[in-house]
Amino acid sequence: MSTTATRARLGVVLSTVTAGPPQEFVDIGRLAEQHGFDSVFVNEGRGDALACAQAIAGATTRLTVGTNIANIYFRHPFLAASTCRTIAELSGGRLRVGFGMSHRGLLGSLGIDMGDARQHLRDYVAFVQDGLAGRAGSGFLQQAASRAPVKVYVAANTIESAAVAGEVGDGLMPFLSPMSYLPRLVAAARDSAAKAQRGLDECTCVLSIPTFVSDDADAALSAARYNLAFFALLPNYRRQWRRAGFGAAMDAIRALGRGASRAEAVKHIPDELVREVCVFGNTAQCRAQLEAFRAAGADLPVIAVSPVNEDRLVATRKAIAALA
Repeated sequence: MSTTATRARLGVVLSTVTAGPPQEFVDIGRLAEQHGFDSVFVNEGRGDALACAQAIAGATTRLTVGTNIANIYFRHPFLAASTCRTIAELSGGRLRVGFGMSHRGLLGSLGIDMGDARQHLRDYVAFVQDGLAGRAGSGFLQQAASRAPVKVYVAANTIESAAVAGEVGDGLMPFLSPMSYLPRLVAAARDSAAKAQRGLDECTCVLSIPTFVSDDADAALSAARYNLAFFALLPNYRRQWRRAGFGAAMDAIRALGRGASRAEAVKHIPDELVREVCVFGNTAQCRAQLEAFRAAGADLPVIAVSPVNEDRLVATRKAIAALA
């Protein structure tokens, strides 16, 4: 078990919400590669995830790079396909790109109307796939097929979105999906791929997992619970957790009303939800929890490191070293 080829694969996701410069992402990408990580992904909060992925790809030679998740409402699928092709060819085929629909309230603050979000997600990913295969556009705007392979994933926190992943994607990228619910998402994606007769060799599940590495178990649990309280204030995640059996807790948080704070919501986050969604504790505990997520259907667990009483980027560097 000493070589990279025999290690279980592990990825890390970096957040554009973090107040660090892009060079930090590049440096962390190099660090992850040095420690034998399979992948580095970037999410799209306040920054450009694809631009960051390209920068990391240019500074590394082995690990795959990608988005987890790029927002389908921020760029036209024609440009998304062109950018993906550029990164894939420059990196020698090391790109995995995930697309998702974000949240109605957040997009509304930018004046963006989501419309039928799930249908838009399906059509968007299908367009990108066509663009990468050289089937999109015509005449002057005819897109060239990518000379390097690109894996395209779909954000899938519901059975319906997982079915879209199987129909038009190469896999699914759930986020905050409880471990006990994950097999249902994976099965829905693979059933949809089979019905579409796409002939996929595999329908890979790339799962982003909030991760809190600390020898202080109580502090790690508290930080994880507080992290989930933020997402519990968003309707999409409440619906996801309600389907997974946490209806009473989600109803209590919804009853707090609009404008509720994380400090109010955190009181209603049960420990069992934290155990189902997060990785937390010391290095040995985190490794064991990651294995449990693999057993539940996560082909590639991706650690989304959050701090336990320290800076996020510092915590990310420590977690990469600890879990390498």
